Amino acid sequence: MKKSILVISAHPDDEILGCGGTIAKHADCGDDVHICLMVEGITSRQEKRNRNIVRTKLEILSEASKNAANILGAKSIQTNQLPDNRLDSMDRLDLIKIIEKYVDVYKPDFVYTHHSGDLNVDHRRLHEAVITACRPLPNFKTRRILSYEVSSSTEWQTASSSMPFNPNWFVNISNQLDRKLKALAEYKLEMRDWPHSRSIKAVEHLARLRGSQVGVEAAEAFILLRSLEHEL
Repeated sequence: MKKSILVISAHPDDEILGCGGTIAKHADCGDDVHICLMVEGITSRQEKRNRNIVRTKLEILSEASKNAANILGAKSIQTNQLPDNRLDSMDRLDLIKIIEKYVDVYKPDFVYTHHSGDLNVDHRRLHEAVITACRPLPNFKTRRILSYEVSSSTEWQTASSSMPFNPNWFVNISNQLDRKLKALAEYKLEMRDWPHSRSIKAVEHLARLRGSQVGVEAAEAFILLRSLEHEL
């Protein structure tokens, strides 16, 4: 049966780093995948946020996100322009209401979002908002919520500072890895050279490592946050 999948990510490229192969796999299975990107990206690299100065780069980033979604087979992608690396300055309720809108529209069976212990503050705030927006009220449609890892954030957090990423759910992306890497290559402004962990080579190595942990060629790892199965 076709499922509705909602991927909620902070920055353009997080959706591919975290679950690009899984997005492609859902699409291959005939599921409708909807991607919501919440933060504009790039402006945190300025001394003071000024969208006008980097407008061209923001447009390039937006186009990259659309191209990447097409490569993976996502049905839709929505982009928001919340301030980069400043979600902690935003009222939490306002962020929750934006996410609730998407949840109400797409009525997702599965939701994918950030790990609660990431180094990046936007990832942490977004995780909190997603869990609140997806609280299990009676007749709530979402039956599975998973968090993913994002290279150059999840593994950069120190173990004593927050909850480590200890995956308990793996998705075999052996047949989708090439498309994940192709989609990631669209984000030329965001990718870095090896041995940076946000390089194409490092992302492939991570997928191979996660695959080896479960006996397949390549995998993506998740933490299962909540699951409701109607049948055993």
